[in-house]
Amino acid sequence: MHVLVHGGAGAPPDAPAPRQDTLETAADTGASHATPVDAVTAAVRVLERDPAFNAGTGATPQSDGVIRTDAGMMTSDRAAGAAASMPGVEAAVAVARAVMADTPHVLLSGVHAVDFAADTGIPVESDLWTADTRARWDDLDSHPDGSPTDHRDWVRERFGRTDPGGRESPPGDHDTVGAVASDGDRFATATSTGGRWLALAGRVGDVPQIGAGFYAAPAGAASATGAGEAIAKTTLSRRAVRHLEAGLGAQAAADRAIEEFSELTGASAGVIVVDRDGGCGTAHNAAAMQTARH
Repeated sequence: MHVLVHGGAGAPPDAPAPRQDTLETAADTGASHATPVDAVTAAVRVLERDPAFNAGTGATPQSDGVIRTDAGMMTSDRAAGAAASMPGVEAAVAVARAVMADTPHVLLSGVHAVDFAADTGIPVESDLWTADTRARWDDLDSHPDGSPTDHRDWVRERFGRTDPGGRESPPGDHDTVGAVASDGDRFATATSTGGRWLALAGRVGDVPQIGAGFYAAPAGAASATGAGEAIAKTTLSRRAVRHLEAGLGAQAAADRAIEEFSELTGASAGVIVVDRDGGCGTAHNAAAMQTARH
């Protein structure tokens, strides 16, 4: 089983070594499973449990102070499932898998996705706040109150802005996690996130959107991370797999997709790719993106 995982593209993490250890564990854990779907699910679950990543535990609050999680999954036979805007759900990737396996749909959202998760035995009502997230939230100069337009105005001044230290974004802002896997014949991809720092309540980014945060086809699979709105507008994961379909290997496809993304948007992102020959590719134009491979 070939497994490649990422821990997000964005600002350099404050403590990269422990994060890298977790990524290595995630890749190894995924590779111990028999199918690509099992592999990516298990790998992403390792990362969702680690508060150093912006997925599951360690996710980020939206403008109303609520933490909501998103995830998406797809296989090379184009089965797909996703779940979005779920408060209190750590195992977002498990919900995405349940949507794929147990419903005729590709996406559930909000409280209905949470209710579905609970009814299928996935834990809900988890406390996703960490001490670091709470401190960052409490240290803000203000918190929005009032109508959605009041929240909108507050978000406009803060979303995606450079932090006081001059970094592109605070650590954790782009730390979406993801995995791609292949057993030589089949592919799967899964991506999970806790959203982007200081987003409007109810915001859903690229992660649960097929072709944006994740995509798989008979030629291979990809998982993306970074500036979600820009990724969604350029369908970054689909773009990478399209290059596989055109005959490029995994590394060349990843490089080409990020080059095109940079030219089109000027935003930062990263992508991981696996191809039918077992090749793995990683590319990013952000300051950092940690990955691990088994």
